[in-house]
Amino acid sequence: MKKIVILGGGYGGVVTGKHLAKKFKKNSDVQITLIDRNPYHTLLTELHEVAANRTPEDAIRIELKKMFEGRNVDVVLDNIESIDFKGSQLRSAETTYNYDYLVIGTGCKPTFFGIPGAEENALTLWSYEDAVRLKEQVRSMFGQASKETDAAIRRKLLTFVVVGAGFTGIELIGELSEYRDELCREYNFDRSDVRLVVADMAPKILPILPDPLIEKSARYLEKRGVEIITSAKITGVNPGSVVLGDKELEADTIVWTAGVEGSDLVGTLDVQQQGRKRIVTNDKLQSVDHDNVYIVGDNIFFIPEGETRPVPQMVENAEQAGPIIAHNIHAEITGKPKKSYKPGFHGTMVSIGSRYGVANVGLPNKMFQVSGFLAMFFKHMINLYYLFTVAGFNKVWTYMMHEFFHVNNRRSFVGGHFSKRSPNFWLLPLRLFVGYKWLDEALDKLPKVWNHPNDIFLIPVSSKAADATSAASEAAGAVATTVDSQSAASAVGSAKEAVEAMPVPHFITNIVNGFMDIFFYHSDGSFTGLASVFQFCMVFAELAIGILLIVGLFSAISSIASVGIGVMIWSSSMASTEMLWYWMAGIALIGGSGSVFGLDYYVLPWLKKQWKRIPLVRRWYLYTEEGPELGAMSKPALPASGAGSASAGQSK
Repeated sequence: MKKIVILGGGYGGVVTGKHLAKKFKKNSDVQITLIDRNPYHTLLTELHEVAANRTPEDAIRIELKKMFEGRNVDVVLDNIESIDFKGSQLRSAETTYNYDYLVIGTGCKPTFFGIPGAEENALTLWSYEDAVRLKEQVRSMFGQASKETDAAIRRKLLTFVVVGAGFTGIELIGELSEYRDELCREYNFDRSDVRLVVADMAPKILPILPDPLIEKSARYLEKRGVEIITSAKITGVNPGSVVLGDKELEADTIVWTAGVEGSDLVGTLDVQQQGRKRIVTNDKLQSVDHDNVYIVGDNIFFIPEGETRPVPQMVENAEQAGPIIAHNIHAEITGKPKKSYKPGFHGTMVSIGSRYGVANVGLPNKMFQVSGFLAMFFKHMINLYYLFTVAGFNKVWTYMMHEFFHVNNRRSFVGGHFSKRSPNFWLLPLRLFVGYKWLDEALDKLPKVWNHPNDIFLIPVSSKAADATSAASEAAGAVATTVDSQSAASAVGSAKEAVEAMPVPHFITNIVNGFMDIFFYHSDGSFTGLASVFQFCMVFAELAIGILLIVGLFSAISSIASVGIGVMIWSSSMASTEMLWYWMAGIALIGGSGSVFGLDYYVLPWLKKQWKRIPLVRRWYLYTEEGPELGAMSKPALPASGAGSASAGQSK
C-alpha cells in the first residue's frame, strides 16, 4: 500500500488531490489522504467580497469532503505540528501519519516585516475567519459612530486604513468604498464623513501591473473617494493609529495586507528555503532535500529555465503545479518518466469593487491590457472555470447566484439588471391562463387523433404529394356546396387568415424539411406511421403541459417545454403570430412560478433531498443548494498508519 499525503486543502492541495484521485482511480494499492485544519476549502481570492458584505459568508468556502465525494481521497481534520522527513511521518498533538509521498501545500500567512505593533494591532485578510471578523468590525465602527457625540472620536471610528497596495489591499479598499456607501445610508452618514486610506511603502500601487493600468486603478479609487498614500515609510502600528514616516494617522480599523511569508510549520522544517519561507524545489517540484516530498502552491521556490525570478505566489501557479505533481508521483509509482514544471502564466486581474477591474492577460509572449467590464468578465469566467474543475455544477450555480442574480445595491459588474426579484404570486394568473390555453388546445385535438389516428393535420403536407392541390380544391368545393356564397367567401377568408404563418429563415426550413422527408414522408409524399405517432405525442405533450401548469407541478420544465413546442411549430412554418404570446409567457413562467399555490411548493424540496442522496449525483456535483453544507467533521482516532487526514493551513 502506497500512502500519499497532501498537507493543506488550499488551491494547490485540492487540485493535486483531484488529479491524483483521477490517476489512481482504479488502483486500490494507493491511499490518498488530504490533511487540513479546516473542514472547508477557502476561496482566498474572494475574501474581500465577504469582508465588505458583497457576498454571503458561505460563498467563499467549499466543504472538502464534498469536493472529494466518491473519490479515493480521505479527508480528516487535524493540525500538523511537525514533520519527520527521515521517518516519513507527520505528527499532530495526538496522531502520527505515515507517508510514502508527501505534498506540502500549507500556503502562506501575513508577514509584518518586524514593524512594531503591526501583528498585535492590525487586522489581516488571509482566511475565512479574517474576512468575517473584518466585516463585523466595519459595521461595528459605523454603529458606534452613529451614537458618538464627540466629532474627533467619531472621525477616528470612521477612518479605515489598509496597509499594503498590492492585489489584496486594492481589492479590499475597492470593496470597502462600496460597503461604505451602503452603511452611510443605513446609519445616516454623509459619504464625506468616512475616510478610506490605502498606504504602501512602494512608490506606486499594484507595482507588477503596467503603468497604464496602475493609472486607471488610481483614478478609479480617487473617484470613489479613496486616499492613496505611496512611498510611505511605515514605522509602527499603535492600538488606534498607524505611523507613516513622521506622521501619525489615527484610525480604529487598520488592515494589514502588506506581504506574506510561508506558514509557521514550513518555517520550522529542516529543508532549504528562500524568499520568506518558500521551499526550494527542482524542476519536478520535489524538495531538493527529499525526493519523496513535493511542494505545491505558494510554498514553491523554483526559478524556471530562462527566468531570473521564482514562480509567483499566484493561484495559477498552484493550478498548474498540481497536475505536474500528480503526474510525477504516478510516474514514480508506475515506473514511467516524470515531467518538468514549465509554467505558462496568463496574466493577472484585479477587481476594484464589484463593477470595475483591470487585467493584464493573454499568452506568455503576448499580453493585453483591459479594464472595466471586460476585465471583470475575464475574472468571473476564470473563477467559474476553476469552480467547475473542483466542485462542478453545484458551486458554479451558487457562484452565479451570489455574483449575478442575488446581489444587493447593484454590486455586480452587470449592475442590478439580473437581480431584480418580485414575488412569484404575481405569476399565478399567467400560469393558470397559459395552462388553460394549452389544455383547451389539447382537448380540442384529442378526439381527432384518438378516433382518426391516420388523419394527419399537425404536420404540413409534403410537397411531393401528387394530390395535395386537388385535395385542397375538393375540400374548398365541398365547403362551397354546403353554404351560401357569402358564407363560403367568409370561410375562405378565415381559412386563408388561419394558415398565414410567421416567416421562417430559409436555412431552417431546409433543415426541417430534410428531417420530415426522412421520418414523416414516403417517397410518394404520403405520411409514414411515425407521423401518426408524432402527432399523438404532440397532442399528449400539450395536454401534459396544460395540466402541469395549472396544478403548478414541474412548472419550470413545463414552461421550457411550452417554449420548445412553440419553436417546433414555428420551424415547420405552421405558427401564427399568436405563438409569440406563448413564447413570451413561457419564458416569464420559467422562474419558479409553481411555488405559489402549486405542487412545486411540496414536491421539489422532497425530490431535491432524494436527488442529492444518489452517489453519482454527489460525485459529479449535479445539484443545487442555498449554500455549502458544512457537515460536522469529527476527528476519528486513527492509527499510526496514516489512514486519515489533517491540515497545516491552506495554500493559495
